[in-house]
Amino acid sequence: MAFEGLTEKISGVFKKLRGKGRLKESDVKEAMREIRMALLEADVSYKVVKDFTKSVTERCVGADVLEALSPAQMIVKIVNEELTKLMGSDAKHITINPNGPTVVMLVGLQGAGKTTNGSKLAGLMKRQGKNPLLVACDIYRPAAIQQLKVCGEKLSIPVFEKGQNDPVQTAKEAVLYARQHGHDMVFLDTAGRLHVDEVLMEELKSIKEQVKPQEIMLVVDAMTGQDAVNAAESFNNWLDIDSVMLSKLDGDARGGAALSVRAITGKPIKFAGMGEKLEDIEAFHPDRMASRILGMGDVLSLIEKAEQAYDAKKAAEMEEKLKSNRFTLQGFYDQMVQMKSMGSMQDILAQMPGGASLKNVQLDEKAMAHTEAIILSMTPKERENPGIIGASRKKRIAAGAGLRVEDVNRLLKSFDQMRSLIKQFSGPGAGKKMKRMRGFGGMGGFPGF
Repeated sequence: MAFEGLTEKISGVFKKLRGKGRLKESDVKEAMREIRMALLEADVSYKVVKDFTKSVTERCVGADVLEALSPAQMIVKIVNEELTKLMGSDAKHITINPNGPTVVMLVGLQGAGKTTNGSKLAGLMKRQGKNPLLVACDIYRPAAIQQLKVCGEKLSIPVFEKGQNDPVQTAKEAVLYARQHGHDMVFLDTAGRLHVDEVLMEELKSIKEQVKPQEIMLVVDAMTGQDAVNAAESFNNWLDIDSVMLSKLDGDARGGAALSVRAITGKPIKFAGMGEKLEDIEAFHPDRMASRILGMGDVLSLIEKAEQAYDAKKAAEMEEKLKSNRFTLQGFYDQMVQMKSMGSMQDILAQMPGGASLKNVQLDEKAMAHTEAIILSMTPKERENPGIIGASRKKRIAAGAGLRVEDVNRLLKSFDQMRSLIKQFSGPGAGKKMKRMRGFGGMGGFPGF
């Protein structure tokens, strides 16, 4: 994820401070110097870095910090608060039009990801109960309209397009169409350029004047660093944008755009694209992002992902099976599928407190895929009752999974150990035993866990 290098450097600074115990003013200033260098290396705007470190230093050299019982922790708290403030303090939502369809005009440079991320946002709104409409207003980029249609089809969201006709007229007709057909949100996918030019901006201004969108959202590529900030400033000067969406925030970019764009434009970051899939979009929470940058994890976002992946019916069935000691390979597979829908194990780990320090831990995702392949190569009867799997069945299952019989044996042995462990915790006094249980211990025997 973005900020990885920044997180590592800032964590190193805090580690030095904690090692000193009592702090002097010179210690604080040295730490701020290192943080300033780390931010500049992350491609954060020089002006933003200067103002940020000045504000943090002024708060940190106060007597209430230097004389505190744990001054290093106080400094971490102050840096966290100032980072949160830098990125906008509170999470912001789309401005909704109470009298008709809410029109969101997506703008940005070519290649920033307007089409894909605009579709992601429409998909997110649909999952929240809205009835969105995607509108193709980019008539210049080859296959732009087709790309939007493909995204719309995958998300089951209709796309309004008029081919190569005037994009301003297309936008006006789309809003009328949305009003007539019950669409409460309209997302205008406008044209971009490789760089800001007057022709592009005049077209966007015309769309703004004719359609009067509730929200002009600038899509910024987080991987372009300072260039993204310069583009944001230009778009804001021309169009007076309302908000920002960061794309590709899951990449290994230095992340300077996320820390600079809010301070430079004064407009809130509302959403962030976090992956390649059309479901990979999150509301942007400055406080959570600050915690991630400081290596403190993002447990709230992790919980939200878990809730989205959570199937209440299957969970109830699993609970009943565990109580009656009827845990099966099918049940284990269902749990594994739900966990996979939350993202890779590496991503999950990164959102846990202290996860940044474990970035070099190798998680065997391939072994998990092998486990899945073995279970899927079994018949439903074999998954429910692994005891019937003899030598000939093992050979067939291994061939179906493209693995060895030894791999099948290892999985079955691990499953037996897990089931034995569950049996211990499903009898009388199970509640007290479960409280003493540290994690799902038997899972450690499965390949990949």
